[in-house]
Amino acid sequence: MSPMNIGEPWMWASFIAFIVCMLALDLFVFGGRKAHRVSVREALAWVIAWSGLALAFAALLWWYLNDTFGAQVAQRKTLEFLTGYLIEQSLSIDNMFVFVMIFGYFAVPPELQRRVLLYGVLGAIVMRTLMIFAGVWLVSQFAWLLYVFGAFLMITGVKMLIFANQQPDLARNPLLRWLRRHLRVTDGFHGERFFVRLDGVRWATPMFLVMVLIEASDLIFAVDSIPAILAITTDPFIVFTSNIFAIMGLRALYFLLADMAERFHLLKYGLAIVLVFIGGKMLLMPWFHVPIQWSLGLVAGIILASVLLSLLRNRKNPQALAKINERDPGTAKRCSNGKKWTKPSDV
Repeated sequence: MSPMNIGEPWMWASFIAFIVCMLALDLFVFGGRKAHRVSVREALAWVIAWSGLALAFAALLWWYLNDTFGAQVAQRKTLEFLTGYLIEQSLSIDNMFVFVMIFGYFAVPPELQRRVLLYGVLGAIVMRTLMIFAGVWLVSQFAWLLYVFGAFLMITGVKMLIFANQQPDLARNPLLRWLRRHLRVTDGFHGERFFVRLDGVRWATPMFLVMVLIEASDLIFAVDSIPAILAITTDPFIVFTSNIFAIMGLRALYFLLADMAERFHLLKYGLAIVLVFIGGKMLLMPWFHVPIQWSLGLVAGIILASVLLSLLRNRKNPQALAKINERDPGTAKRCSNGKKWTKPSDV
């Protein structure tokens, strides 16, 4: 990892202004404020847009650093950004599986999912920013924490390999049970509203529970993702920008892949191997340095292989895929036709 930090004040200000402008465009121009079902074409356009913007940012970063500090610094920092972005984007896909489960459990109508994910993005940006600066500061003060993070990532990766096929039971989720005990919750949705007044009494809606669970899931995944990118670089600007680009593209990626999430059933194994690799890289730093080019290539190769193997397995075993698609058909039907949500009997 290079000790050099490149984030000058004007770079921070420019990037933050860019993100604020993009959020404003989403809210006030591209229909973020209107409840509507996001089509595959719209989601694909946003995925391409955010991926293109991330690559354009990498190109601008290389151009500026090459002109200012030379080719060696430019190459290293650009590769750090691309590797960090790929890691964050890959781990975000695992977060997407949780979104699918939460929306399916509450049977959130498709036209209401966009708004709650937008709030999820805003909350994730705030939480990730705080965690990034805290993590970078801690590592700068206590270098040995990198080995703690490395061990944590390896343990997390091994646990993910062992329990990849297990689905968490939301009905027993401690946070959800606590919210239901302490809040009055309506039986159905009231549009995009999180709270309503009924007979003069303030009630939370299921939409509020969904938002809290979405934010909580991102916080949990951030505990994995922040240490993972700190294995690549401790430059706050690189860590921050790669995280934010991945977060901003997550919502569009969800709408593009949500209906196909179960088709990529081997992806979790790929993500687990990535975590083990990154954790091992951190633990071996004093004795063996993995070049940034190798890290980028290995992470990309592992993710690509897990996706291709998933698709190949689906083609060779269509009966297994049919069983996956038939899992909990009632929930899938409620989600697709947008009928009113009713309180599950087991909560």
